[in-house]
Amino acid sequence: MASSSNDGSPLDITLVDISGQEITKGTWHGPCKVHKLFQAAYKSKPGFICKLLHGSEELSPQRDLASLCQSFFHLTVVWIRGDGQEKLFATHHSHAFAAVRSDGSVVTWGDVGGGGISSRVEHQLQEGVVRVVGNGTAFAAVKSDGSVITWGDAFCGGDSSHVEHRLQEGVVQVVGNGLALAAVRSDGSVITWGHSDQGGDSSRIEHRLREGVVQVVGNVMAFAAIKSDRSVIAWGDANEGGDSSRVEHRLQEGVVEVVGNGLAFAAVKSDGSVVTWGNAAYGGDSSRAEDRLQEGVVQVFGNAWAFAAVRSDGSIITWGDADKGGDTSRVEHQLQEGVVQVVGNGTAFAAVKSDGSVITWGNAACGGDSSHVEHRIQEGVVQVVGNGLAFAAVRSDGSVITWGDVLGGGDSSRVEHRLREGVVQVVGNVWAFAAIKSDGSVIAWGDADEGGDTSRVEHLLRESVVQVVGNGSAFAAVRSDGSVVTWGDASEGGDSSHVEHRLQDGVIDVVS
Repeated sequence: MASSSNDGSPLDITLVDISGQEITKGTWHGPCKVHKLFQAAYKSKPGFICKLLHGSEELSPQRDLASLCQSFFHLTVVWIRGDGQEKLFATHHSHAFAAVRSDGSVVTWGDVGGGGISSRVEHQLQEGVVRVVGNGTAFAAVKSDGSVITWGDAFCGGDSSHVEHRLQEGVVQVVGNGLALAAVRSDGSVITWGHSDQGGDSSRIEHRLREGVVQVVGNVMAFAAIKSDRSVIAWGDANEGGDSSRVEHRLQEGVVEVVGNGLAFAAVKSDGSVVTWGNAAYGGDSSRAEDRLQEGVVQVFGNAWAFAAVRSDGSIITWGDADKGGDTSRVEHQLQEGVVQVVGNGTAFAAVKSDGSVITWGNAACGGDSSHVEHRIQEGVVQVVGNGLAFAAVRSDGSVITWGDVLGGGDSSRVEHRLREGVVQVVGNVWAFAAIKSDGSVIAWGDADEGGDTSRVEHLLRESVVQVVGNGSAFAAVRSDGSVVTWGDASEGGDSSHVEHRLQDGVIDVVS
C-alpha cells in the first residue's frame, strides 16, 4: 500500500482503470499534490502516460488532494495510447510553446513567427483559457465560454478574423493540420481558417459541415470529419487527402476511426475494413494490401510516409512508401500474431508484442533496424516512443533501450547508467528524447543543441517534474510547484528567460 508522510487528514484513494479494475490503492494526506497519484499509476505501468478522472473531471497534477473534499474515493486512470504523441514530429512540428496557467491565462515563448509571441491578443489571454492547440506555426486557445483566440503565423491559422464572428461561443474542439485549423462547435458544425488550399477553406463542402460532426482529424495538408451517422467528409489539398470522391461510396456509413499520416488518410469501419485516400505514395492507395483490409482490422497507425493496421488476430498489414514502413516482408513472419501496439517515427515502425518483444521495420538508419539491440528487446517492453529519427523502448523494470539515428537519440550510451531503472515516461522531439524517472528527475539525450543536453538546467530537473513536452528542437518541463524549465534550441523555446517571471508557478499544462 502506498502512503505519504505529509501531515493532514488521511485520504484513502483507490485508482481503477476504465473497466473498474483496481490498479493500486493507498493512503495519502491533504497537503499532497495529485502528481503523487500520477506517480503511483505510472509505477503500475512503467512508460505509459495517463489522465486521472474524478467522476468526469480531469485532475491536474498540481491540484491539492485536499480540494477533492472526500476522505475515501475512487479515481479513474485513463491510459493514453502508447506513443503518447498527438502530432507526427516528422511531418509538422512546432517552433514554440504555450503554457496554460491555473488562473486561465496563457504564456508563450519560442519562434516569433510560429506562435512564440502572443502580444497581439494578450489581453484576450488573461483568463478563461481551458485548452490550447497548435498546428506547428500557429496556436488556438479555447476559452471556458466556448470562444477561440488565435495567434502565430497569420497565413496558417494565426489570424482568424474572417471567421471571428463564428468563434465567439460554442466551440468544443479545435484541430490543426500542418497549415490550417478547424473548430467543431457544440451544434456539430465546423469552422475552418488558415491556408485556404490546405484545409482553411471548407466552402466546397460547407453544407455538409453545418451539423452532426463529432470529430475532425488532420494530416499535413487536409482534414477529414467524422459525422454522427459515421460518414466521413474530407477537404483541403485534393491530392493529399482533401478529396475522397474515389472512395466516397465506402465512407457513407460505419466509420469508427480516421487516421492521418503525412499526406493520406485511412478510415477503419465497424466491420473491420479499411478505406484509404490521399497521396498514393504515402498510403492513400492500399490496393496492394486490399484483400487483407476487408475485415478484422481493429486499429491503424501512421508514420509520416506509411500506415500499419493491427488485426484482431494480432497480425500486421502495412502499405505506403515501401522503404519507410510500408513493406514488412523482411519481418513478416514475426508479425503474424501477438502485436498489441505499433509506434511510428518519421520513416520507420516498431511493433510491441504481447510477450513484450519488439519488431521493427522501415528506414534502417532511423530505427527500422534494431538488430544491434535485439537481445535487449526480446521481452519486458511496455512502451515504445518515436521521435523524428529514432526509437526508445521502456521496459517493465524501468530501463530504456534506444536505437536509430545515433545523433538523433538512437545512441543513449552517454546517459546509459541513468537509464537502467526508474523511468516512467519518455518524450521525444524531432532530434532528442527526455525521460522522466519515478523520483521526478529528467534525463535527456540526442542532439545536444536540440534538447539532448540539459546541463544548463540540470539542477532544476533533479526532482518534482510531472510533465515534459517536446516541440521541434526544444523541451519544456512542468514541475509539481507549477514552474517550467526549458532547454534546447533557444530560438524555438529552449530559452524562456524573457517570460521566466510568469513561469515560476501556477502552470498546469504546456503545449507545442
